[in-house]
Amino acid sequence: MRHHWLLLGACGWVLLILMFASKFINFSFRIPDDYGGRPEPLGWTVIATGDAESPSQVPKRKRPDTKLQLAGNVVAVGEQDWQAVHTERLELISSMCGNASVKNLTHTAVNKFVLDRIFVCDKHKILFCQTPKVGNTQWKKVLIVLNGAFSSVDEIPDNVVHDHEKNGLPRLSTLTEPEIAKRLDTYFKFLIVRDPFERLISAFKDKFLYNPRFEPWYKHDIAPAIIRKYKKNRLETKGLQFEDFVRYLGDPNHMRLDRQFGDHIIHWVTYVELCAPCEIKYSVIGHHESLERDAPFILKAAGIDHLVSYPTIPPGITLYNKTKVEQYFSGISKRDIRRLYARFQGDFELFGYKEPDFLLN
Repeated sequence: MRHHWLLLGACGWVLLILMFASKFINFSFRIPDDYGGRPEPLGWTVIATGDAESPSQVPKRKRPDTKLQLAGNVVAVGEQDWQAVHTERLELISSMCGNASVKNLTHTAVNKFVLDRIFVCDKHKILFCQTPKVGNTQWKKVLIVLNGAFSSVDEIPDNVVHDHEKNGLPRLSTLTEPEIAKRLDTYFKFLIVRDPFERLISAFKDKFLYNPRFEPWYKHDIAPAIIRKYKKNRLETKGLQFEDFVRYLGDPNHMRLDRQFGDHIIHWVTYVELCAPCEIKYSVIGHHESLERDAPFILKAAGIDHLVSYPTIPPGITLYNKTKVEQYFSGISKRDIRRLYARFQGDFELFGYKEPDFLLN
């Protein structure tokens, strides 16, 4: 009997060890999708058959030759060569902004919508254009510290970061025209970009699947409006699907719904419309995919690296997940994907992101 109980006890310990090891392995190899994000369920993408309509044709142009990879790929180069990476990013933008064939995709007016996206740090003469779903919460924390509201990024409560009455971050739109012009002309200016299609996946997941900050209007107002207009199978009981979201974004008449949704569209509107990169001469363009190198580079270029540090970046979070992108778009018709690409083509062209392989097949 004693041997029997000893055997059961040993088996119990083995099971406990195996369960612990399993959890450890799963945790170690799970790559989060975004800061504080969760693994995404790919089942939300509905597999659809190809559309009978002929796809929109997107004109192809040869981009300027570049010696270094521009689209945020971390390469084993030294500090001087990393400066060359940033120089080439700015040269590409300058070249594409001067390309008349894509002017309608790359140019936008510096209006109130754009000025509302640009945060001001007068103390250190910095302007930061916010591009949602690219880790911008962390950069806002950096500016909040620089403006003196908190002494370190770790002290800033999450509910303060996005509360514009409490975070001490003025927007450029709150200033007079002469004050705006002076800052645009003399301040250090930067923004962060990310592969446009991966950013849209992140926006869809964050606002329509998880909604961690409890913004009920995405589920109760915006999702139903998109479903009513763009869902093909009205008998389907599931909520908003990614293909419905893509169909809405790629619709040439999307502006009618955009006006209805108001500023909530900033999470999926183009970088061109958010930050006017052809009208505003930015000092640095950071890429989410190379943020480990770009964050310290930006802090040093702005002359603030001795005052504040960028928050710790979770391992693997900035890597471009090609498999995830392909899986999300696998059930969507080529026509809808080409329409989507046509809308975001300016972002792909300006910032050196390649046209997705699944559009070339």
